[in-house]
Amino acid sequence: MVANVLAAAGAILLVTPFSPALFDSCLLASYYGNYNDGQTTNSVFMPDAACLESWTAQALASSAFIAEATQDIQQLVWVEHKAVDPSLMTATSSFRNEFDGFLQRLSTPKRVLGRDQEVLAVPENKMGYELLYQTPTAALLSVSHGTARTIDTILPRFWKSSLVPSTAVGFVPVPVDAVKHVKRVLSTLRFNPEVAAVVDSISVPQMINDIRFLTGEDGVSGIMSRHSFAEGSRTAASWLKARFEDTGATCELQPFLLGFAPNVVCAYPPIVDTNATVLLSAHYDSRGSFGSTRAPGGDDDGSGTMAILAIARTIKRKGVKFHSNVQLVAFAGEEQGLLGSKAYARKLREEDANITVMIQADMLAYRAAGEPPQLGLPETIGTPEVTQLVANVSAIYSPELRVGYTAACCSDHQSFHEQGFPATQVFERAGPIADPMYHNSGDLSDREGYDFDQVKSIAKVQLATLLHSAGYELSQ
Repeated sequence: MVANVLAAAGAILLVTPFSPALFDSCLLASYYGNYNDGQTTNSVFMPDAACLESWTAQALASSAFIAEATQDIQQLVWVEHKAVDPSLMTATSSFRNEFDGFLQRLSTPKRVLGRDQEVLAVPENKMGYELLYQTPTAALLSVSHGTARTIDTILPRFWKSSLVPSTAVGFVPVPVDAVKHVKRVLSTLRFNPEVAAVVDSISVPQMINDIRFLTGEDGVSGIMSRHSFAEGSRTAASWLKARFEDTGATCELQPFLLGFAPNVVCAYPPIVDTNATVLLSAHYDSRGSFGSTRAPGGDDDGSGTMAILAIARTIKRKGVKFHSNVQLVAFAGEEQGLLGSKAYARKLREEDANITVMIQADMLAYRAAGEPPQLGLPETIGTPEVTQLVANVSAIYSPELRVGYTAACCSDHQSFHEQGFPATQVFERAGPIADPMYHNSGDLSDREGYDFDQVKSIAKVQLATLLHSAGYELSQ
């Protein structure tokens, strides 16, 4: 038997559209997470035969799929094609051709990224892979652990991978009580000139300096890549920790998986006695062009990272003290399947944390020519009340933004939503991804379409939501 096998040959897998009703059954004990295919959110289960047989054919959706593994399963990986604007697709590109090319690369000797981001050759995985489920825009594969860790480096640019957990996970719906605070904030939300003055003071010149460090454009940081395995991600993590600490936060580098860069978790204590916490986040890891070691991640997600850093700098400059615990978190491992945020969200659930609002910022900077500044909110994964709060705050403090919904799902807020925490995401566009440098080594800040003013407008929404949700006092 091969070590670290998830399940032996003959294991049954069920992939079916997500429904809360699925968890009122024996399937709850065999749940391995929710995954997207561009249109539908699917749940993955690994039930035993008795559990599956207890479900009639009528109990499952018509699109449900049951597979039996013919090989031992070491690591399951879900891959999906992201929702991108048609203008980014070439005339010769097709989902089928892209996926077939990926499978061909998966079958050849692997080339992976080391911590120093040099391309290293490693022996071919003798176990190969097993394709267990496939649609035109998604697939579930079984691969070796070594292949799984670097599978994102051989995926086509518009495809993304997620490592499926090695053990079954719990499903925690967002409780009714968990959104009571958000509803109270919504019911009392009004324009506050003091809040407006604070959020308007966010500094664009400082954001420019910050992003140029993270992308390596400043010629000083030496960062070539913030891929989760790259040395540049460690440089970025240490630098972010220091910068957040400069603003009065207490920070910790929290490892979550061997080989991955750590999460950067920073906290501002409350001035009143409370266990309530408002959490703003972004992911600081990045991905570059296939075959290139350069991964500057200026938009994805350097823009979200510099936004929460700009919020931290504003908290310091304006002397903001909160009535709630406040956390600003920069996650790693997002590009490999929300791994950093999943680990942290599960930790908070185990601690029975009281997260009242969670907002993830992912890709805020790109604005297509001829389009107005925008704010995209998730149309699928997320807590509707939190999404509505962000939309209402935007109308008050950043009315220049056109607010709408996006299918470009899902970033680290999904990890919190699945643990029963009220969460949502902010995104650069009310529609699919349009940035031509998405998952590209040309994702720099000094380029056409990279709009710092739009980033500031969205950061104002994040900070205003934080101030209204957490409560505050100004010491200056």
